[in-house]
Amino acid sequence: MSKKSKRSRRVFTVEFKQSAVDLVVKQGYSFKAAAEAVNVSPRSLREWHEKLAPEPEPCGEEASVSELQAEIKRLRKQLQTAELEREILKKTTAYFAKESQ
Repeated sequence: MSKKSKRSRRVFTVEFKQSAVDLVVKQGYSFKAAAEAVNVSPRSLREWHEKLAPEPEPCGEEASVSELQAEIKRLRKQLQTAELEREILKKTTAYFAKESQ
């Protein structure tokens, strides 16, 4: 039997991760293109984006219809995620309450 050599896990600094996220946020790269540019997986880049990307600014009074629609879409998605997380927590709490009896 041959021994498999273990690949060492790459470690990236916060500055590197932020630079990669900035490619998507500030430069307009797609996740795939930005990931290829910095030689990481798109999944890793998406995880970094969730943690490091700034929250979008709310639309102002003079926002266009398309900006308002984009904000509504973003807020609906955020609400859906929050509701899903709340349901998971409810189920988890009920499960552990049964277990502790």
